[in-house]
Amino acid sequence: MRKTIAVLFALIFLNVSAQEKDGRSISSAFSVELRPEYIFPTNTFLRGDNDYNGKVYDHGMSVHLKYFFQLPATSRLRQLYHDAYQGVGVSYNDFGARDCIGSPWAFYVFQGSKIASFNNRLSLNYEWNFGVSFGWEKYKRNEYTNDVVTNTFIGSRANAYLNTGFYLRYVANAHWAYRFGLDLSHYSNGNTNLPNQGLNTLGLRLTVENWRGKLQEPIETRQYEIGRRISYDVVLYGALRKKGFGDEGFEPEIVPGHFGVAGLNFNPMYVTCRYFRFGPSLDMQYDESANIRYHVVPNTWGDDIKFFRPSFRESFSAGFSLRGELTMPIFAINFGMGYNVFQKGSDTSGLYQILALKTFVGSRFFVHTGYMLKDFRVPCNLMFGVGCRI
Repeated sequence: MRKTIAVLFALIFLNVSAQEKDGRSISSAFSVELRPEYIFPTNTFLRGDNDYNGKVYDHGMSVHLKYFFQLPATSRLRQLYHDAYQGVGVSYNDFGARDCIGSPWAFYVFQGSKIASFNNRLSLNYEWNFGVSFGWEKYKRNEYTNDVVTNTFIGSRANAYLNTGFYLRYVANAHWAYRFGLDLSHYSNGNTNLPNQGLNTLGLRLTVENWRGKLQEPIETRQYEIGRRISYDVVLYGALRKKGFGDEGFEPEIVPGHFGVAGLNFNPMYVTCRYFRFGPSLDMQYDESANIRYHVVPNTWGDDIKFFRPSFRESFSAGFSLRGELTMPIFAINFGMGYNVFQKGSDTSGLYQILALKTFVGSRFFVHTGYMLKDFRVPCNLMFGVGCRI
């Protein structure tokens, strides 16, 4: 995720430099945003059913500062994606529990565009944010009493941040605009540490934005030419993950150490229009922690639990998924659902889901940042990698 943010900063610099050389300019803006938030009570700690203090945690507040830009009106991408904007943001979050949850900062990339116009001043828009947050208080126990002294659902000081929202935008004049809307946020670490129940919020979005140049430049509309209707994406990725297992209703057994994950996706995509493409994907993954629960060394448990290494057959899986992809300048959001046809053991059986962000560096190569779930509810692993569009 930090690599993704660095890539976007580089793209911003390259864009600005290129436009200065060509005598053209990008349209850029800064905004300040307040988000009062409701915290979903997804675990016993947030609901107050805990031995820490019995307090209910159901509200929060975040403040966001953003820089964003639109490509020049004369560029091909701006003519194809008229209202798209993208940028980088930073936020400060207060969940009313600095001592046991923390007050994290988030750094993220974002992109949005217009969905519909009601008149020349009022429109309906969407935006997504994707980044990393720092400064959480992670799960911790008192080593003498064994009581939980922080929260029971966050296992790391750094967590992924995902957000999507819809808002009304009112253009006041050539330099100022205002937004009001709703959004959903999710924080978790992708199983890099346990526990990993995450935190989810529903918030209001109140925004003031100020444009340095003209807020809306005249755009010469360009007809979209599809060209080749089929493209092929190849992705190589890897990650580290933690592993835990146990019966429902009991505290999970956490396996010591981290485990490696590596995978390959081959994804032919049929181009339907400038915004969307879809197609099947061949997905192969090796997870050295898969099915490790069945290989406990006899007479070991707790902090001294040990395991035999699972066989390659139990750690490797291959399946097919159906993917859809929303395509915009610089970024593409890829999502899909699949089923492993080559697998052994419960950890690799059943349905899996994938959500990924592709950040393009040029027209063919991209940075891939994704997340995999199992059966819509079980977190599996992150997917950090690179890809090529053929």
